[in-house]
Amino acid sequence: MRYFGKMGSEAKFKLRSKKRWFRTAFGIVVALAGAALSVSAHVGSPDVFFEGDAGPYHLFVTVRVPQVIPGVAEIEVRSASPDVRTVQFVPMRLSGAGSNLPPTPDLAQRSPHDPQSFSGSLWLMEFGALQVRILAEGSQGKGMLSVPVPAFARRTLPMQPPLGGLLLGLTAFLALAMVCIAGAAVREGNLNPGEQPTPSRVRHARVVMAITAMVVLAILFLGDRWWQAEARNHQRDINFFKSPIAESRLENGNRLILTAKGQDAHWVEEVRLEDVIPDHGHLMHLFLIRLPGMEQMWHLHPQRIEGGRFAVDLPSMTAGKYQVFADIVDKTGFPWTLVGTVDLPEVKGKALEGDDSSWVGAPLDGTSDDLTSAKLSNGGSMVWQGVSAALRADVPMDFRFEVDDKDGKPAENLEPYMGMAGHAEFVSSDMSVFAHVHPAGSISMAALALTRGETAMGSMSMPMPEHFPPQVSFPYGFPKPGQYRIFVQVRTGGQVETAAFDARVE
Repeated sequence: MRYFGKMGSEAKFKLRSKKRWFRTAFGIVVALAGAALSVSAHVGSPDVFFEGDAGPYHLFVTVRVPQVIPGVAEIEVRSASPDVRTVQFVPMRLSGAGSNLPPTPDLAQRSPHDPQSFSGSLWLMEFGALQVRILAEGSQGKGMLSVPVPAFARRTLPMQPPLGGLLLGLTAFLALAMVCIAGAAVREGNLNPGEQPTPSRVRHARVVMAITAMVVLAILFLGDRWWQAEARNHQRDINFFKSPIAESRLENGNRLILTAKGQDAHWVEEVRLEDVIPDHGHLMHLFLIRLPGMEQMWHLHPQRIEGGRFAVDLPSMTAGKYQVFADIVDKTGFPWTLVGTVDLPEVKGKALEGDDSSWVGAPLDGTSDDLTSAKLSNGGSMVWQGVSAALRADVPMDFRFEVDDKDGKPAENLEPYMGMAGHAEFVSSDMSVFAHVHPAGSISMAALALTRGETAMGSMSMPMPEHFPPQVSFPYGFPKPGQYRIFVQVRTGGQVETAAFDARVE
């Protein structure tokens, strides 16, 4: 699903639609040949992790987005109970034309080692906001859930030399064969058995072979030009979905102004900040992490101002360089993370209020042991439960945390924080990975609302309890080895509490 700038232009849509067939064919060739690193929403963490209910069945879903689009996504589903007998997958657009017209679903394969686990693969044929619909059937009947999937190409590699050499050789052979066939047809096409061609036929055949050779060379030249043009178009698509750059400046001592610039020239036209939709109550979620030690983290919520810009009055902050991650969701349901840095002087700002929050602690130096317990500002603590001694990359996990009060007992007053039990941010020490994760997973709540046909622009209509149990969990998987800091945020006693946990991933 490519973006089309001003969608009201029917002529522009038709023109690009005609080109898409050729781009799809080219994309398939690229997918088979290989796949340059690109990042979008959830920087450096492209796979989708989701936990939800398909009717009576509670499912844990992992969607491994392919390196290139078109490409094959790998789907893994595990049921919390043994009641599920079959699982089917089907890819669809998240919104707009085609979002209610599912193709024939593919049947998942049950694992021979774990009867509650199913896996399969799907072709994703479009860029943009998609969904994978999962159909489960078992002893309690049928159930369905949809998982939003932001699909974008991440890699392009040169064709492997052996394959390139083989294709070049076959091309040369076919070109020479066409020239020889044309000459033979003129020279010997209507001769009787045993009859030899006349000198005039031979001369005529040579002329035809020369003309055929020129035509074949012209076709090869034009084909190469077409290939190069499609390669540039494909690279532009990759650049379009790279993380936009967050440009920040400070005004009046504490007012931070944010604008965005895409790494493709058309990004600003096609993803208009004037049209972004709320995601669990806010148009933008801004994270400021002090560099290089990650000893301070601020989770703020700027307001949109004129010109599609965003502004926030900063709280009191120490001077330093800060990493900027700003989450937004465009009108199609595709999530973006704006990335940048900003140098701030000491800021004398306002007190935190509403959903805004902060954390200050020890720097991440990579030398301390992994901690499984963290103190909260209200005197309580948060405990990371079930963490193994060795954390491994590319393995889906259920990150579970318990909130205790100051007496060491499970907290009884865990309240909704922006419509859910908690939020977690997984950040690598080199800032190449950032993921804002919810109890439902790594997906955007606004996109999830679109899969359910809700029109409240990202608001979730499901009933919300006044209090949650003292445990909160997040499905996620580290995308690569390295040092990480995990920020976990909950609201208790009317106050947002943040805990930080350090993890070394192998």
